Amino acid sequence: MAIVYKCNHCGNVIGELHQQVVDTQTLGLDHLSQEDRRQMIEYQSNGNVQIKTICEDCQDSLEQNPQYHELDFFIQ
Repeated sequence: MAIVYKCNHCGNVIGELHQQVVDTQTLGLDHLSQEDRRQMIEYQSNGNVQIKTICEDCQDSLEQNPQYHELDFFIQ
């Protein structure tokens, strides 16, 4: 099983954790609301868990272009 952190905007894999047992408190997932969990965490058919997040490049783009927050997708 792997936990894959993937940018929700550009699709790049930010990092992966390969562990048999995962503690949600250690990952900080226990701090998410139920709605955030529903939107950010996706369970894959191969047993992996994908966590949607944002990479540094996309975060920089949003900070430099605040109007991008209005768009569903800002990377074409």
